[in-house]
Amino acid sequence: MEKELLENRKKMIYEFMCSDLYVPMKIKELAVLLDVPREERLALEEVLNELLAEGKIEVSKRGKYMKSDGKYIVGVFTGNIRGFGFVTVEGEAEDIFIPESQINGAIHGDFVQITLQDAKAVQGRRREGTVVKILRRGITQAVGTFQKNKNFGFVIPDNLKLGQDIFIPQEYSKGAVDGHKVVVEITDYGNERKKPEGKIIEIIGHTNDPGIDIMSIVKGYGLPTEFPEKVLKQAENVGKPVSGADMAGRKDVRDWQMVTIDGEDAKDLDDAITLTKEGENYRLGVHIADVTNYVQEHSALDVEALERGTSVYLVDRVIPMLPHTLSNGICSLNAGEDRLALSCIMLIDKKGTVIEHEIAQTVVRVDSRMSYTSVRKILKDKDDAEREKYRDLVPMFELMEELAAILREKRRKRGSIDFDFPETKIILDRQGRPLQIKPYERNVATRIIEDFMLIANETVAQDFFWQEIPFVYRTHAIPDSEKIRKLGTFINNFGYSIKIGQDEIHPKELQKLLEKIEDTPEEPLISRLTLRSMRQAKYTVQCTGHFGLATQYYCHFTSPIRRYPDLQIHRIIKETLRGKMNEKRLEHYEKILPKVAEQSSAMERRAEEAERETDKLKKVEYMSEHIGETFEGVISSVTSWGMYVELPNTIEGMIHINNMTDDYYHFNEETYELIGERTGKVYKLGQSIQVVAAQADKFMRTIDFVLPGMKY
Repeated sequence: MEKELLENRKKMIYEFMCSDLYVPMKIKELAVLLDVPREERLALEEVLNELLAEGKIEVSKRGKYMKSDGKYIVGVFTGNIRGFGFVTVEGEAEDIFIPESQINGAIHGDFVQITLQDAKAVQGRRREGTVVKILRRGITQAVGTFQKNKNFGFVIPDNLKLGQDIFIPQEYSKGAVDGHKVVVEITDYGNERKKPEGKIIEIIGHTNDPGIDIMSIVKGYGLPTEFPEKVLKQAENVGKPVSGADMAGRKDVRDWQMVTIDGEDAKDLDDAITLTKEGENYRLGVHIADVTNYVQEHSALDVEALERGTSVYLVDRVIPMLPHTLSNGICSLNAGEDRLALSCIMLIDKKGTVIEHEIAQTVVRVDSRMSYTSVRKILKDKDDAEREKYRDLVPMFELMEELAAILREKRRKRGSIDFDFPETKIILDRQGRPLQIKPYERNVATRIIEDFMLIANETVAQDFFWQEIPFVYRTHAIPDSEKIRKLGTFINNFGYSIKIGQDEIHPKELQKLLEKIEDTPEEPLISRLTLRSMRQAKYTVQCTGHFGLATQYYCHFTSPIRRYPDLQIHRIIKETLRGKMNEKRLEHYEKILPKVAEQSSAMERRAEEAERETDKLKKVEYMSEHIGETFEGVISSVTSWGMYVELPNTIEGMIHINNMTDDYYHFNEETYELIGERTGKVYKLGQSIQVVAAQADKFMRTIDFVLPGMKY
C-alpha cells in the first residue's frame, strides 16, 4: 500500500476510534461499518497493526480493537531454548522478560501484545510481562533436520529459539529420510497441548553432504541463492564497455595517479584513491564506481538490489547484491580500464579539516590494483623488493600514511570510539572443512582505506544535509542512560569511572575508557560490555548524528556495489549535480526513502546474523577435530556458571563450573573472579591458562573446555 494512503487511513481510523460513537469491535465488524471491500481487508489489518505498533490502539483478548489506555505494550518476541522469552519494544532500551508460563503460544519472531506484571522494574531486576495476544506471526517457514517415525516425522529446527519440534504428517514429508536438512512451512502453530505442524516444501540435502551446513543457514535466514533470469539478462545487456557518450559531461581524471587497495581475493573493487600535496594541504580523491549508471531506478536490477539490501559474506561464499557481470565487471574499478565514477575530491589541511571539496561525476582509470599485504610491506616492513616493484607509487603511499594519521588524530580528539576486536579469518578446504582459523589482520593499509572512506562519507553527508535534499544517513543514537549507568557501576569494580552528564554521555568518555584499559587483563570484557551498552547503527532519513564516530554528519557513500543505501544516495547526488532535482523529484524521494532506510537496516541485520552463525558453525567444526588437545588461552569472561576462554585464533569456549572438579568455586561479583573454597585458587579476567578441548556441539554451536587433568 502506498505510504500516503496508509497514513490517511491510519488517521481516519484512529480518529473514528477516539470518537464518542465508537464501541470496541472486531476487525470484521469494523470493515462492515467502514464499508471496506473484502479484497481490501488485508490492507485494513495492516493499518490496525501499524496503529498497534505505535501504541495508539489496543486489542482485547476477544479480538476487539479500541483506543489505547496504556494497558498493553506491543513488541517482537524472542524465544529461548530454555522455554522463556523476551519482548523487544521499539524505543525501549531493555527487553521485557516473559516467563515460560506466560508465553501463551508465542514463538520466536512473533509480533505480540503484552501486559506488564509490574508497572516498574524492581531495582536490579528486569520487567516481566505476559503475552495476551499474538498480533502477527513472525516466522512462516523453518529449516531443520528431519527425523522419520513409522507413520509421520518431525523436523528439529536449526533455530533453537523456536523451542519446539515441528510435527510432519507422512503425506507432507516429500519423501524425506532421516538426516535430511529440509525447509518446512508451518501450517499450524500448535498450543500448550499440541506441537506445531508443518509440511516439507524443500529438501536441501543430507546433513553429511559437503556445504549443506552453510546452505541450511542460507535457507534459514531466507537469503537468496539465485538471481531471477530477467535480472541476469538485464545485467548482461547494460554491462557494455564505457563509450564516448558515457563519458560526455564528466570530469576526466584518467591521468591522475590512482590505485585501488583491497584484500587479495577481492573481485568487486568499488573504491579508488588519488592523493597529492598542494603546499601544506592534501588533495584527496575518493573515487567510487558509478553503479547507478547501470542500475536504473525501478529496473529489475534495482528492485532485486533493494530486496537484498546488501551483499552477504559467508565463510565459503558471497551472496552478492548485484550479479557478478556487473559487480566484478563494468562496475569494478579494474586497473588499466576506463570506468565511470562518482568522486569526492577534498582539499584537507594539516589539521585534518576539509577546507574545500567537490563532488563530481568522473571518468577514471586505475594505474595499479594493490593489496593490503603489498602496501603493508611497502610502508611498515620497508620491503626493498616491493618498494622497487611499485617505485612510482611509493611516494603516494607514504603521503597516504601521513594524511591517514592526521585524520585519525582529528577523530580521536573529537572522541571517536575505535573498537579494535580481531575479526576472524576462516580457511576451508574444497569440502568446506575448516583448515585454519586465525585473526584477520588489520594493518596500516586497511586503516588508511578506513580513514579515507570515513572522511568521504562525512563530507558527502554534510554537503547534502545543508542542501536540505532528502537523503539516507547512517546514524548511531546516544546510548541508553540506564545501560551506561550499569556499565559505570561495573567498571567501578576495576577502578575505572566515566562521567555521565544529565543522562547523556559524550563519546569521548568511552574513548578515554578504552584507552585506559588497553593491554590490561580486563580489556576484552570491558570492551565487549561497552559495545553492548551502545545502540546499533542504522539507516535513517533524519541526520541525527553518529555517536560512535562523534560526528553530526555521516552516510554510506563508498560501497554501491554491495550496499543499497550507497546506491540510493548516488542516484540523489547525480540528479542534483545534473540540475534535475525539481519539486517532483524531491517529493518522490521524501516518499520512498523512509522505506529504503528501513529495508536496508533490516537486511543488514539479517546478513550480520547469518555471517555470525556460519563463523560459529565452522569454529565448532574446527574444534571437533581437536578434542583432547591442549591449548593456551586467556580468560575473557568470568560468570557464576563458569568462565570463557579465548584462544589466540579467536575461538572462544566455556569451562563450566561443574567441570572444575578440583575444588568448589565461588564467584566474586565485585572482582569477577572464581575462588576455590579449599585451595584458595583464583581464576580472573585476562589470566593465561591452559585448557583442553572437551566437546564441540554442532547442533548447539557451543565449545566446551576443561582444565588439564580433569575428566570430561
